Amino acid sequence: MNRINKLFRKKNKNILSIYFTAGFPGLDDTVPILQALQDNGIELVEIGIPFSDPMADGVVIQQSSHAALKNGMSIRRLFSQLTDVRRKIEIPLVMMGYLNPIMQFGFEEFCRECKRVDVDGMIIPDLPMSDYLTDYKPIAEKYGLEFIFLITPETSDERIREIDENTNGFIYMVSSAAVTGTQNSFINQIDYFKRINAMNLKNPRLIGFGVSNKATKEMVFENSSGAIVGSAFIKALNETSDIESAVKLVLKKLDN
Repeated sequence: MNRINKLFRKKNKNILSIYFTAGFPGLDDTVPILQALQDNGIELVEIGIPFSDPMADGVVIQQSSHAALKNGMSIRRLFSQLTDVRRKIEIPLVMMGYLNPIMQFGFEEFCRECKRVDVDGMIIPDLPMSDYLTDYKPIAEKYGLEFIFLITPETSDERIREIDENTNGFIYMVSSAAVTGTQNSFINQIDYFKRINAMNLKNPRLIGFGVSNKATKEMVFENSSGAIVGSAFIKALNETSDIESAVKLVLKKLDN
């Protein structure tokens, strides 16, 4: 069974997931960041593939992506860094990247490399569902990879059910229709959260985009299986001198 499925079978509430951009702050920080996150109780990690035009990302993650590319990060280098990652890292790993660089690398080659380094799933925010079903799903399944789709408050019930029926990992609930970034409260999203909960989907949901403090984390925990934290962790990496301190800082902010 895929590690993602094992995680949600074991624990379906209060899961804390972290996103970071591979190659940031330093080119070779990928495995040290994964180790620090695992050591501090993070249960699932999204590894961001840097891209020059990340349309769904806010300023903080955009800047980290540009810095990572400047550092020399590439998909091939990332897979090289992850070659022996499973000797130390046991938590589920999800690759998150835009379609353009993945297609340049080759989608099947990308899936083959994910399987080789034992990554569990992928998120491609700009891949249309229709294309996924016809061209990509058979390849992802061939290599045992869970494909995770994003939904927003604007996503129709019909599309959400289509995603739920055609995937088996989790559904990434975007907290709002905006780009990534920190928020102080999700009070305006309560109706959206309740609407999705009332659909009784088979897949668990994690909520991301804006989780940055205790109030947003607790509201997400109440309305889904857990939270995805991205911009707040990238900010912590910018504000501290080492990875361990950054992890402890973001966890402290999530409890205050």
